[in-house]
Amino acid sequence: MATIKKKPSGYGQFGGFSPYGNVTALAFFLATNASGAVIDSDTTVAVASGDVIDLGELPEGMRLDDAQILIKTGMTATVTGSLGFKYVDGDSTEVPQDAAYFINAGDLATAGRLRANTGKLVTLPKAARLILTTGGAANAKASDIKVIVSGELTGPR
Repeated sequence: MATIKKKPSGYGQFGGFSPYGNVTALAFFLATNASGAVIDSDTTVAVASGDVIDLGELPEGMRLDDAQILIKTGMTATVTGSLGFKYVDGDSTEVPQDAAYFINAGDLATAGRLRANTGKLVTLPKAARLILTTGGAANAKASDIKVIVSGELTGPR
C-alpha cells in the first residue's frame, strides 16, 4: 500500500480573501497513463488497490462545504475511491482527519459525477492534504479525473 504524491499544478485555485468574498473552489487534476500510473507524480508505478493519492493542500481555516469528482475517463473496472483529508503533522481532536469525509467507496471506473455524501460541515483547524484512497482493484489504464472542493476561506485561527 503506497502513498502517491501528486505534484501541485497551481491551476484552478480561485477565490481568496478579497473585497468580493472568500468563497472558493479548489480544483485538483488526476490523470493516469496507459499503464495506470498517476501522471505528474512522484512515481511511475500503477495505482494499486489501497493506495493513497495525495492530490494537494486544503488550507488552514477552510470550511469544507462540498466536493465532487468529475470522471471524464474512468479507471479500470471495479476501482473505487474514498475522498477525504489527512493532516500533515498529525491528527486533530477538534476536527479529526477523515479519509472518507466527502465520498466513501465511490465508483471511479465509470464516467460521471460523484458528489459529497456526508452531512458534516467542518472548518479545518490546520492545513490538510486532500487524499483519494483507492480500492476494489488496481488501475491498469489511462484515466482523466478532476476533483473540485468548495468552501469558505475563514482564515487561520
